[in-house]
Amino acid sequence: MDITTSEKIRILLRRRNMTLGALAEKTGQSRQNLSNKMARDNFSQAELEAIAEALNCKFRPIFYLKDTGEEI
Repeated sequence: MDITTSEKIRILLRRRNMTLGALAEKTGQSRQNLSNKMARDNFSQAELEAIAEALNCKFRPIFYLKDTGEEI
């Protein structure tokens, strides 16, 4: 079973001892807006990059070809 993006963000929040409200503030959005995105698990790449920056992480979006193992 794959872990969702929202679940990954929640793990990072716990590791960084940060609340969702603090993350929302650091990324320039309301807590309610971020909470809605977390519930839908719907983020743009720019949002994920901002979240990674706020959590002192690096975000790496990749495509992985299953048949060849190649990352693009």
